[in-house]
Amino acid sequence: MASNKKPRLKDGALRRFLSVVLITLLGVVLLIFLLRTNPDSNLDQYSTDDDQSSNFSNFGKLNLPKQNDFSIFLEKRNLLPPRNLDLFPKLAKDHITIVLYVHNRPQYLQVVANSLSQVVGISETLLIVSHDGYFEEMNKIVEGIRYCQVKQIFAPYSPHVFPKSFPGVSPTDCKDKDDPIKKHCKGNPDQYGNHRSPKIVSLKHHWWWMMNTVWDGLKETRRHMGHILFIEEDHFIFPNAYRNLQILTALKPKKCPDCYAANLAPSDVNSKGEGWDSLVAERMGNVGYAFNRTVWRKIHKKAREFCFFDDYNWDITMWATVYPSFGRPVYTLRGPRTSAVHFGKCGLHQGQGEKVSCIDHGVANIQVEEIDKAGNINSEWGVNVYKHQAGYQAGFRGWGGWGDERDHQLCVEFANMYHFKNMSSPS
Repeated sequence: MASNKKPRLKDGALRRFLSVVLITLLGVVLLIFLLRTNPDSNLDQYSTDDDQSSNFSNFGKLNLPKQNDFSIFLEKRNLLPPRNLDLFPKLAKDHITIVLYVHNRPQYLQVVANSLSQVVGISETLLIVSHDGYFEEMNKIVEGIRYCQVKQIFAPYSPHVFPKSFPGVSPTDCKDKDDPIKKHCKGNPDQYGNHRSPKIVSLKHHWWWMMNTVWDGLKETRRHMGHILFIEEDHFIFPNAYRNLQILTALKPKKCPDCYAANLAPSDVNSKGEGWDSLVAERMGNVGYAFNRTVWRKIHKKAREFCFFDDYNWDITMWATVYPSFGRPVYTLRGPRTSAVHFGKCGLHQGQGEKVSCIDHGVANIQVEEIDKAGNINSEWGVNVYKHQAGYQAGFRGWGGWGDERDHQLCVEFANMYHFKNMSSPS
């Protein structure tokens, strides 16, 4: 007759079994710890638990706007691999990725593309072009670039992709200084009583979507451990820019451990530099700035400060509320001569079309001297620190244009896009 008793492990076998289970669990815990540890920081003192991506507990699930067919098409196109892999199959070790974000100024973009073609070392890296919407002439210019790997991404939630609904213009939206009660329209005014303008809010939306996508979404960059350089369609880049940036990012931990970034140009866009025999540490500029993933984590953690500040400019928002929230001065390191120049005479959504172009006579007259054609930063130089610079500071209320709750929500959703799985997991 068969016994109903289950076989029992002897005491020795049981101890060995429990030991194996315990060792396995410890191994899993160690593996998770190693995977979550990021060795990319130049700001080691900032690499704390406080720097991890924020949890936005008020939003239990993603609530992005319903996409139209064109938005879905653009999002799928963003998954395409870089072009020119046949010409440049491998990226240089420790390369600095370049991100160029653009709207719709083809004459400007052509100038920038031509200037990048002359940059020493450009073939070693990946150029990502982030489009605010889709414009065929802009697309053609980028598709004509042959001097490096090129990847294009298109903001699928750009107001320019939604002509009849949010984030674009909805028929029921309030305009200008409409009274929502009297007009029976939708929207929240900014602090000055003005309702949202899609072409204006797209400035801030595009920058924030691009940052989240490049750092945390793209296959090509979401594990990038080094610096990423950000430039715009009206930034002329000198031939020595990439080599100078490589020097600056290498010197930053030693020469300026409190510097969050490296800049190609002075924060004063009208300055060409001092010409000193020294490096310069000053407030972060918005022309040719580069930082690493540790700094991005700190920025991402301040998503709510960024998304709820009533100013449609991403850079002023950073200067007036995000950087001050870090608790210490935010410096960037640069050379004494500029390696990039802002040549745009108009705002991002002006100067479109040949007749109204803001470029004088169809060209940007930028003088490139011989000293600007090769790296001109001396690693033995000291650092001159600019303290208490003029400019937007904590306490500035903002220029407005960013008062609609729908824009706040969309901005927060962009911060959540690539972190939803982590956010959904119990802590």
